[in-house]
Amino acid sequence: MLNHRGQPTRSIRGPRSALTDFLESRNISAARIRADADARRNAAATAATAATSAAANGTAATTVSSNNTTEDVDEEAEAGPSTSAAASRTQAQKRKKQQAAIEKIKKTKAYKKRKLSGHNSDSDDAAFVLFNQRAAPPPGQTENCEICEKRFTVTPYSQTGPNGGLVCPKCAKDLKKDDQAPKKTKKKAAAIPGGGRRKLQSKILDGVYQTGAKSLLTLCIEVLAKNIELADDLGDLPPALIDRIARLLSKQRLMNPQCLGLFLRPDVEEVMVYDGARLATDDYIRIFATASKLKKLKVRNAIQFKDEVMAYLLGRHIALESLSLHGANLVTQACWKDFLAAKGKHLRTLQVYYTDRHFDDDIVASLKDYCPSLNRLKIYHNQEVSDAGVKHIANLKSLEHLGLHLVKSTTTEPYVRVIKDIGERLRTLSIRNVDDADDRLLDAIHENCTSLTKLRIQNSEVMTDSAFARLFNDWKNKPLTFIDLEKCRHVDSAKPRENPHLVGLCSDGFKALMNHSGRKLRHLNVHSCRHISSEAFEEVFSFDKEYPELVKLEISFCEQVTDFIVGCIFRACPKLRELNVFGCMKVKGVVVPKGRILVGVPNAIGMVIEGPEE
Repeated sequence: MLNHRGQPTRSIRGPRSALTDFLESRNISAARIRADADARRNAAATAATAATSAAANGTAATTVSSNNTTEDVDEEAEAGPSTSAAASRTQAQKRKKQQAAIEKIKKTKAYKKRKLSGHNSDSDDAAFVLFNQRAAPPPGQTENCEICEKRFTVTPYSQTGPNGGLVCPKCAKDLKKDDQAPKKTKKKAAAIPGGGRRKLQSKILDGVYQTGAKSLLTLCIEVLAKNIELADDLGDLPPALIDRIARLLSKQRLMNPQCLGLFLRPDVEEVMVYDGARLATDDYIRIFATASKLKKLKVRNAIQFKDEVMAYLLGRHIALESLSLHGANLVTQACWKDFLAAKGKHLRTLQVYYTDRHFDDDIVASLKDYCPSLNRLKIYHNQEVSDAGVKHIANLKSLEHLGLHLVKSTTTEPYVRVIKDIGERLRTLSIRNVDDADDRLLDAIHENCTSLTKLRIQNSEVMTDSAFARLFNDWKNKPLTFIDLEKCRHVDSAKPRENPHLVGLCSDGFKALMNHSGRKLRHLNVHSCRHISSEAFEEVFSFDKEYPELVKLEISFCEQVTDFIVGCIFRACPKLRELNVFGCMKVKGVVVPKGRILVGVPNAIGMVIEGPEE
């Protein structure tokens, strides 16, 4: 059939691809591809026959090869130097490809199977596999599986079976499973203690983070804590190291009866248990049974510290000088009195935390008669001690350290009486949760306390800024090293920002505080003292001021703090290690110097660490 131009039309109908047009433009057809493939097969057959003949005949094959080489050289010489060099390169490439094909065939399962069946000639096996392997059908056609003989459609990803045929996808998966050797599953590496962002932030908030590399001593303690079950004895380590080990074990919830035995010896004088939640009553009895020379005992989360333990202690010749119990709510009032009556004359330190039921005003009143040498008293989060109990504390003339956190509402008069009677000897004073205490308490401290190094007054809602200024102005007390005035501020749910009477620590009180104690101050907490103005901060931390000993500063929820003020703080406090700015929404893009920690930035990071100093 002819078209309108008089040319014969094609008999093939259907769409033509771009690849078909491209091959046709280059004069590439299926016949030419088939001819090239036949030529390559013939060349491979010639090479394989030559190799077989050489292996069988030895010298004869070498002679024939030499003659062929001579003939090739003569033909190349006749064709000219350039043609000879090109032909030589072509033959070298062909031989290289043929050798690679043979090596590939030798790695197949069919070749290995023939070797096992008794065929020893490598060249004969390679030639057999090379020339008896049938060509794979093109993709899209159907073929029988070599293994299960099922009919399947050939794809470009169809795999070859052991005998050179194609296999179906199911059999291919089975072959792949057989070929792969069982791999040993690697155990997931355990998380390294102290690694990761959350661990880092936890250490910062706990106050145990340090910039730079850990010391060798710290690494040894951490390794010991991770493998504490392998330890038999702590040996003659100094008390400071034993205390660090006990703290780390308690932090990781590893303090159990087995670990407790490592800290108990007949000659030990101090036992520190920072988490006794996993200890039973018999374990506490074992402490007094083993450590016959015990003088200092501290137990936190002492849930099972009961009357039985106190009764056993009363029967032992142990003279405790320091007792610190946390959460021992199962010790009754009668047992407390029996203990103080029998062992109180040696007691110099008594710290009671979260004993909400049985440690009451009567127990505090008995301290005067039973504990004449009591030097340190701390009653924390107690629900029974009231104003009457606070008044009895004024009778403890030897007291130098006092800490009170009472749940019951108290008034100003009992605290003023305590300060007037024993304030001259006090070195540390900590009073928390004094909502109703007024300016009279601050005036009493100013008049009577001359030896304080630490002062804490928290949650005051009545004290005024003028009283704080009077406290620090012309105070005969030496500069303090620790001041905590957290939440001493005006509280009004209706108008929290308005403070016409200047209730709480405000600008004048803050400036008087820094003028009095700034040069020796190491720890300062003015958390939520939101009425300190930005001008007061800028004046206190101006360019001509410096506070060389300040290490930690808490100014969270002081709303007037800005990036400029934070920069002034870092400049004026060369030893400042940690600065907390939670709730200071004006702090946004401050640059943190090296070796410092800024906590509470109102962004996605929350904590900024620039790293150790170079």
